[in-house]
Amino acid sequence: MKVAGVMSGTSLDGVDVAVLEVQGDDPAHLSARMVAFATAVHPDALRGRLLRALELGGPRELAHLHRELGRAFGRALNELLARNGIPAGEVAAVGSHGQTVWHAPPGEDEVGATFQLGCPHTLAEETGVPVVSDFRSRDVAAGGHGAPLVPWPDWVMLRRAGRGRALQNLGGMGNVTYLPGRGGPEGVVAFDTGPGVALLDGAAREASGGRDPWDVDGRRARRGAVRESLLERLLRHPFFGRPPPRSTGREEFGEPYLARIVDEVEPKSEEDWNDLLATLTALTARSVARAYREHLPTDQIQEVVLTGGGARNPALVEALERALEPLPVYTGREALGMDPDAREAAAFALLAWAHLKGIPGNLPRVTGAAGPRVLGSWTPGREAAP
Repeated sequence: MKVAGVMSGTSLDGVDVAVLEVQGDDPAHLSARMVAFATAVHPDALRGRLLRALELGGPRELAHLHRELGRAFGRALNELLARNGIPAGEVAAVGSHGQTVWHAPPGEDEVGATFQLGCPHTLAEETGVPVVSDFRSRDVAAGGHGAPLVPWPDWVMLRRAGRGRALQNLGGMGNVTYLPGRGGPEGVVAFDTGPGVALLDGAAREASGGRDPWDVDGRRARRGAVRESLLERLLRHPFFGRPPPRSTGREEFGEPYLARIVDEVEPKSEEDWNDLLATLTALTARSVARAYREHLPTDQIQEVVLTGGGARNPALVEALERALEPLPVYTGREALGMDPDAREAAAFALLAWAHLKGIPGNLPRVTGAAGPRVLGSWTPGREAAP
């Protein structure tokens, strides 16, 4: 069975699309082979609209973006299928995570709330492929965080017998999946670690007057010096003291949070901005290391594998290597067995497969939900165009 996955993450840089060939019915003994993968970069105008919508979007703007993202997801999938000679009729379903615009974890006395854009009906019309979407909402309705949802697919596809591994994603936000070297998914530990590259991207945009969408090759951070007193204050953010299950997003570590930091620091020179980038890079690295020390069995981890946009930032990778020492840190296809950028799109392809099979795709121990749930909502496709 072929299934596709579409992922647009908190870094807002583009759409990852993957097609898997899945054989078998038992998640413990599946064969999931990557057939095709590509990334479609968001045009600058769309990325700008998304950034504004996350902070100030009203109903009109959100409604139009919902439709436009559905079309963008559809175009990206159609282009991938065409380049690889895969007829749309061969794809049983596409799992679409959507673009998160709001994510509020559950509190002591109330369930959480989560909201993603990317119209599944538009996606189905664009491609002719049935769509499974809105994966997070069922877990949230069951009292969970609705995140992270990649740990179950990670266990199915990326576990290694006899080798404990931590898969650290560095998108806009950071999250980790610990996969034990033996046993079933009940041994998986996963949670959000805090900011990934969202703060770095925002600071780089401001430092460059909007010319740089991110700190290219970590150049600014490498030229700067970490301001330890500022870093110490940032690490006192309440999120870092919360035990798992925990999740976060741009609601906590987005543009308003960065604006408060900039107001405090008042960077005026290139050196000031470089120091701020160095400090924010250290914030991501040290918050990850703290999370590992406090919540993971580090003595059972043989390797840390980095994925997401931050894995291509040398300054951040070097900071993580120092913070996580002596744990070995790896990046690249060789470490993961697939293109690291494909990990999350592949995960939502497998979650679409699980929906078709009626198999729960959440791990209640990870998300805090009341129990296992089949995730996603079904949108029928249409007959593929001849």
